[in-house]
Amino acid sequence: MTPDNPYATPQAAVIEADSPEQLIASLPVSAKWQARFRAIARAGGPKMPHYKELPAADRRAAFGFNILAFLFGPIYYACKGMWKKGLALFLLCAVVVISLGLLLDQFGYEKLANALGYGVGAVFAVRANIDYYKKRVLGDNGWW
Repeated sequence: MTPDNPYATPQAAVIEADSPEQLIASLPVSAKWQARFRAIARAGGPKMPHYKELPAADRRAAFGFNILAFLFGPIYYACKGMWKKGLALFLLCAVVVISLGLLLDQFGYEKLANALGYGVGAVFAVRANIDYYKKRVLGDNGWW
């Protein structure tokens, strides 16, 4: 088939990235996300072995609290295309919160049990940037 054939099967462009910086620059995400991805790459990836070597501004940009993920949790993950991971995190957090809530109610800590829901939002908020990095840069969109 010729390249100008309108009925030809579409071909994806193959990106030969020599470094993570080139790959991140070629991603169709906003400049803010690219800055976050670069900071995560400089920290050594999702496991962040070089986290303490980063400047404070990079730490805040990449590993800060994602307020949208805090407020919307699994819905935010689904909108970003990470519905599997959002579902797994939600189910895991629900099991922990329900069991811990029942236990705290038995010991008379009802107010603390009621506040456990904020912890679920915090889990989504601190994991969102790294999970989105895994999806976009590393191509990992698994259940966990």
